[in-house]
Amino acid sequence: MRILGSCQCKAVQYEVTEIDGPMWNCFCQTCRKSHAADHNTAAKVKSEHFHLLSGQGQLKAFESTPGKLRWFCGTCGSHVYAERPANPEFKVLRAGTFDTDPGSVPELNVWFSHAKPWLQHDTSKPTHDEFA
Repeated sequence: MRILGSCQCKAVQYEVTEIDGPMWNCFCQTCRKSHAADHNTAAKVKSEHFHLLSGQGQLKAFESTPGKLRWFCGTCGSHVYAERPANPEFKVLRAGTFDTDPGSVPELNVWFSHAKPWLQHDTSKPTHDEFA
């Protein structure tokens, strides 16, 4: 399956040939702040299944927690993926940047202990206080 994705301004474009595991909704404070949203939907992808098509020079990194880099477009600010350089085998893509249907939906909620009570949450999926 070929999944295409991009940042808001389309300077950064990528393709994914396979998602390597279930997608999840993350409610951690870092995701909430990075995305200015209630939660982030993420998909784990092996680096070999991720191909940057354009925008390598546009990507900027922010170390949000020790050892974790969040890559975003330097022009529009869209957060595209995260990675841990100590584990270069995987990238965690931000499903909000998918331009085509990935063929799956989030299966669980993680870091629900950080969820804010004034925002509405879907708890119909398995829900974990921290990362499952």
